[in-house]
Amino acid sequence: MTYTEGKLFVGGEWTEPAGGHYDVVDPATERVVGPAPEASREQVRDAARAAADAFGPWSRTRPEERAAILDRAADLMQRDFTAHAELAQAESGATTGTARGMQVAVGVARFRRYARGALEPVEQGLPPQINDAGPMGKAGVVGALALRRPVGVVTCITSYNNPWANPAGKVAPALAMGNTVVVKPAPQDPLSVYRMAAALEEAGVPPGVVNVVSGASADVGQAAVEAPEVDMVSFTGSTAVGQAIGEVCGRTMKRQLMELGGKGAAVVFADADLDSAVAGIGTTYAFYSGQICTAPTRALVHRSVYDAFVAKLRAYTGFMKVGDPRVKGTVVGPVISAAHRDRIESYVELGRKEGATVVTGGDRPEGPGTGFYVAPTLLADCTNDMRVVREEIFGPVVAVVPFDGDEDEAVALADDSDYGLIDYVWSGDVAKAFRVARRLRAGGVGVNTVARNMEAPFGGFKKSGVGRDVGSYALHAYSELQSIVWPG
Repeated sequence: MTYTEGKLFVGGEWTEPAGGHYDVVDPATERVVGPAPEASREQVRDAARAAADAFGPWSRTRPEERAAILDRAADLMQRDFTAHAELAQAESGATTGTARGMQVAVGVARFRRYARGALEPVEQGLPPQINDAGPMGKAGVVGALALRRPVGVVTCITSYNNPWANPAGKVAPALAMGNTVVVKPAPQDPLSVYRMAAALEEAGVPPGVVNVVSGASADVGQAAVEAPEVDMVSFTGSTAVGQAIGEVCGRTMKRQLMELGGKGAAVVFADADLDSAVAGIGTTYAFYSGQICTAPTRALVHRSVYDAFVAKLRAYTGFMKVGDPRVKGTVVGPVISAAHRDRIESYVELGRKEGATVVTGGDRPEGPGTGFYVAPTLLADCTNDMRVVREEIFGPVVAVVPFDGDEDEAVALADDSDYGLIDYVWSGDVAKAFRVARRLRAGGVGVNTVARNMEAPFGGFKKSGVGRDVGSYALHAYSELQSIVWPG
């Protein structure tokens, strides 16, 4: 069946939504991008049932067959690359480079990665164990095998900041391992996920293996989590929502993979290359208009280089052109909605009241007559007890906190947070940087870089999440370990 705009994808059929439609709005122009389907709770349950019915046959398919489907899906996504990037940009407000290079291209790459992942070994032979005679039987040798098995039906609830890479990072490894999925996209930009489902359908994924249900109502997500057919929930989003999902999962022992909030600390020591630190922090905190959980939004800077750092970061921010994401040279596009823009602005005003100095930004940028824009904002003279330092703002706002002491003080400041997703360390002494990195309570640490290694495990400590994905770790996340033993 051919993809039809405005319909749900349930059990291999493009289905009219029981709840009608709502408008997806372009954050840059405030024009309607298209109609998004609003599922009912019963339709979500239908999707979960379809996934449960499809699980047995799909989990028993040969890994080579699953790999071929994922590879074909990647080919089809690449075939329609330009149209996909234009839609992703319209839905999310991403700049052209981001929509193409960091959204669709990464989505395609993840399907290719997990086409290979479907062929990775799932069995590991363990050393035989020699057992003495006892109540359990005669003496003998017992062999053992540890193998990874698919979890079952996985509900994938995705974030709005990347409508291609984030869903692909859940769906592709889940399918590679033999799971079936119910995908609940973010309400702000679900249309790209339906395009992804259409590519999978065309690639030959069997009915019910992939299901997509969207909605602006919280009921849709709740139903996708609560459905008794669901064995696991993979969620990317805020810590508050993740905690609510975790409570539901705990009642029925559903497995969880949670990638939640972040308030990344960037520790800048006196011996750091300030230009490198400023470029890394400046680029990343405004990336996706600051709507990224890995951003180093807390800069902890040694007092001896504090003034120089703030001056350099202010100058760097001045080169960040804010405006229409479709115009060449734009660095910072809009945030996702008017409500989110207002939330970010309220945090900046709170920072002023708390005693922070607004070095640059803080006002609504001039120029765009429409759209939800926030100027990149640099807050100096901050302390670690300020809410703008402690809470995730999820916008282009960075707070700079000075410290006077040594490694111990830097680590204490960095770890004085509810979050622990990605931290950063800048120092000319690489041994010191690695020593500090090992002490930080964060799921990842960048040493003199904001780059990512896409095979390294990704996830958070503390309230930044549960579990790890990316690379082969994602395959592990969407599987259960089973042991088989036998007499030698």
